[in-house]
This record gives sequence, structure tokens and C-alpha cells, in this order.
Amino acid sequence: MQFPFRKAFEWEKKIVPRPHPNIKRKRSERGITLLELIIASSILLVLATAALPVVRTTVVRTKEAQLHKALREIRDAIDHYKDYADRNLIRVEVGSEGYPPDLETLVKGVQIGVGSDRKVRFLRRIPVDPMTGRAEWNLQSVQDDPDSTSWGGHNVFDVHSKSQATALDGTHYKDW
Repeated sequence: MQFPFRKAFEWEKKIVPRPHPNIKRKRSERGITLLELIIASSILLVLATAALPVVRTTVVRTKEAQLHKALREIRDAIDHYKDYADRNLIRVEVGSEGYPPDLETLVKGVQIGVGSDRKVRFLRRIPVDPMTGRAEWNLQSVQDDPDSTSWGGHNVFDVHSKSQATALDGTHYKDW
């Protein structure tokens, strides 16, 4: 006795002949893979070329954010030093207006009070300028002219980047 559903699946038993691996393909079939490879490579090249300016802008934007952070860190340390000096918690030199003599003083720390062994540090280290790759900054003292590009050496009122490059917004990093 045969079951009726067997006839419905008999078509599955037919074997489709596969071409032998040694049989050559037709001439029109030979170049298709090379053509596809050239087209795919061209598309990837166009996409990579379009993405390159975006990557460059992203790298510059990241460095600018790091520069903002480094400047804020140093300026906050200078402000904290000034606050301690204004409250007479640390000794300051006459004529310094209560600002630190240099950036190293912020890192090394200063003694709090007259007879105390306690020191306070305002920075762990001098941050690296991401635009120049060095921990060197243009310093400005209270006694310097506002437009001055050189430091008078009296105290540190403000810091700027030594980079002469232009930012994405069109300003110079040295003016930040």
C-alpha cells in the first residue's frame, strides 16, 4: 500500500547535475568576479575618501576638547592658589599679587601656615598641551601687558597654548 503523500515528494528525489570542477566556464562568465571586485573596490575607495575629512575633524575636535580641559585645570589651580593667598593660608612674595611664581610651585605644593608641616598641592602634574605635545605653556603675569606674548617672570596669572595653529572655529589656540 502506497501513501498518497509520497507522490507529492517524488520531485525532491530528482538530482540536479552539477558542473564538473574541471569544466571551463563560458567566456562571459569568466570576467564577472573580476568586474565585481573592481566595482566593490571602487565603492570602498569612494567611501574611505569621503570618511577621511570626517575622521580628521574628529581628531582635531578631540584635541581641542583636551586643550580646553588642560587650560581649565591649570587656571583652576591658579585660582585656588590665589584664594589660599588671599585668605593668608600660604606665604606669598611681595609684589606677586598672591599668584604663584611658576607652574612648578602648583605641582610641588606650598606649606600651609607658619609652623605647620602640612603642604597643599594644586596640580598633580603640569598638563600636556595636546596641540604641541609638550607640557610647555605660554605664561602671563599680572605685570605683563594684556597683548604681550612674552612672560615677565614675576608670577603666573594666566596660561595659553604655544601652538600657532588655527582652531576649527577660526580662532588661534594661543588666544584661548
